[in-house]
Amino acid sequence: MTESELIRQNILAYLDQHQKKDLLRFLTAGSVDDGKSTLIGRLLFDSKTVYDDHLEALKRDSAKKSSAGGEVDYSLLVDGLQSEREQGITIDVAYRYFATPKRKFIIADTPGHEQYTRNMATGASTANLAVILIDARHGVLAQTKRHSFIASLLGIKHIVVAINKMDLVDFSQERFDQIRDDYTDFAARLEVSDIRFIPICAKDGDNIVERSRRMPWYEGTTVLNFLETVHIASDRNLIDLRFPVQYVTRPNLNFRGFAGTVASGIIRKGDEVMALPSGRKSRVKSIVTYDGELDEAFPPQAVTVTLEDEIDVGRGDMLVHPRNLPHRDPSFEAMVVWMHPEGLREGKSYLIKQTTNAVPGEVTGVGYRIDVNTLHRQASQGGLEMNEIGRASFRLTRPIFFDPYKNNRATGSFIVVDRRSNVTVGAGMILDRQPTELTQSKRLADVKPGTLAPRSLVTAEQRGKICGHKAGAVWLTGLPKSGKSTIAFALEKKLADLGCHVLVLDGSTMRQGLSRDLGFSADDRSENSRRAAEVARICADAGLLVIANFVSPYASDRTVARETIGAGRFLEVYVNTPVDVCEKRDPETYGKARSGELRNFTGVSAPYETPANPDLLLPNHELDAAACVEKTVELLRARGIIS
Repeated sequence: MTESELIRQNILAYLDQHQKKDLLRFLTAGSVDDGKSTLIGRLLFDSKTVYDDHLEALKRDSAKKSSAGGEVDYSLLVDGLQSEREQGITIDVAYRYFATPKRKFIIADTPGHEQYTRNMATGASTANLAVILIDARHGVLAQTKRHSFIASLLGIKHIVVAINKMDLVDFSQERFDQIRDDYTDFAARLEVSDIRFIPICAKDGDNIVERSRRMPWYEGTTVLNFLETVHIASDRNLIDLRFPVQYVTRPNLNFRGFAGTVASGIIRKGDEVMALPSGRKSRVKSIVTYDGELDEAFPPQAVTVTLEDEIDVGRGDMLVHPRNLPHRDPSFEAMVVWMHPEGLREGKSYLIKQTTNAVPGEVTGVGYRIDVNTLHRQASQGGLEMNEIGRASFRLTRPIFFDPYKNNRATGSFIVVDRRSNVTVGAGMILDRQPTELTQSKRLADVKPGTLAPRSLVTAEQRGKICGHKAGAVWLTGLPKSGKSTIAFALEKKLADLGCHVLVLDGSTMRQGLSRDLGFSADDRSENSRRAAEVARICADAGLLVIANFVSPYASDRTVARETIGAGRFLEVYVNTPVDVCEKRDPETYGKARSGELRNFTGVSAPYETPANPDLLLPNHELDAAACVEKTVELLRARGIIS
């Protein structure tokens, strides 16, 4: 029986069926004029969810205001603000609802302009899926990368890359394949597990709801079919029970329940639970809703839980399973999207709202900001401006319970509120690492009085006389297989022959020891570089010459290393072997990286930020190792480190 027949014969059965449909929240994003609003309008029209009076109004508005040359302009179904219609752009996040026999949908149409990055982040915060539109004429642009990065940052696991306006490139399969390959190369840096590419013409409805006859070479799904069938149930965290208590309800003397929304996990009658922060345990007596009691509840259900024992639980507390606890800490690091004209500033006090908690705290440091167009890290200058995204550390006046955002979007997210105006000024995603100091100066400034390391009675001059040279660090950076290790160990041998006290601090050595707990994500690479810089500083303080051999792909990390070791004894040496030469030296490893078997591989699926002004440039594809060593020794002599 079709839905229309069911509505005519049994409206209550239809409403019950409709209520039980799965809900998919998705957003559309892309550059200006890529056709986001047109795509949504076409989805609404072709799925027959536009009322007759709306359709008549759409035809009238299209005749007056449309840029579609007299045809029906489906974007006007979405661009609701008068200023949007006048300019022909999307400014605010426009939400639309529609349903098909298989699923219900909430769409967030987000702006394409860079100055509305905060609006795009708002739309992505609750989405399960992102539709990224690309104009087939222009290909992958900076805004495409920006929106994809924000979607990845906010934990969206499914991306549909809709390559629009295929009619303007004669429905070329070659053009589609080129854009798909370009996006795939970029997306290898993102933590997105499911990416689909669909060629469309939103204006005419090609591959939106029905398969296009004008692109017979495309054998994949349509946009609507994918939206109806994409599996999102496994995206929910059903393992870690997190039930933040919103308020205590007591309608009579015989009932005391704890109301809230299940953030993650499953809570069942009879389950043993622990109340945080008290640590008191009890068992679930009942799970109550307006429609009656449940045997179990899961996200995002709003329920009231009663316990078998009378224990003290209030707003801001959390019910969890005793053997699966969240982090409890007043300090954490997070990626922050700043949303207010008055920028984020280190040392300023804010109100941090996370789950049902609202706790005062301050920003203790801003490590870097992300250029969302290139994904490169840049110096933060002590804060973030509106629409910027960066990494910051927070210290609150009391601990909160949280999980890393990548494991739990509900307990790993928070908003930042200005304490004077009560305006939301930022949003954050907590990282899966204990707070680390962002630079040496911040680290020393934050050390408690009386805990600074004692000053050695042996001066640097005395150590220089003992060793016969000044202390220093040669920081070799470059792509994998660029020749850094060969140069490093040959340089160590040369300097030892000259009577120098020297050692190589190699990346592999760090990975097998001090950094064996780290992976190869951007944050883990930064932490590995920070640890290496600290070790190099200690060795240099002892009077040694250190040769640090690390890929260290981020300029900000090398800046931190220079500050940590000391600018006067730090030499940045860039081994600038081209990537194609590196690949010829190790085709197997690079082949695995290009096939996706190795993720976050620098130079292929992860970025390398070329040193802007290195102390020495070594083209290892043009010079052999011996020549590179001689040039480095000459630099050490020129700087007065060795004689």
